Amino acid sequence: MSLDVYLMVTKPTSVYSANITHNLNKMADKAGLYEALWRPEELPITKAKDLIPILSEGLEKLKQKPGYFKKFNAKNGWGTYDGLVNFVEEYLQACRENPRARIEVSR
Repeated sequence: MSLDVYLMVTKPTSVYSANITHNLNKMADKAGLYEALWRPEELPITKAKDLIPILSEGLEKLKQKPGYFKKFNAKNGWGTYDGLVNFVEEYLQACRENPRARIEVSR
């Protein structure tokens, strides 16, 4: 017979990370995505699953009117419609794969 003793802790582990330029804030705002992307703490959401409907709706808006949203491409070239669409698609997929993950952002 023996005794096994363990001290266990759960450490936060990043399951997804991405970066996008703040130059796309106006485009994101027009698509209804600004708060969800840059300021999720101001929304009543804490988990990735909470972002899914917001990201889905914003992505749909972006895809429905590409000409309109391309007007908000950064004049300096750092931030494009295509970049935001790709960012949101990948973030949405990560949220679907990790619905219980806690949302954190750094600005």
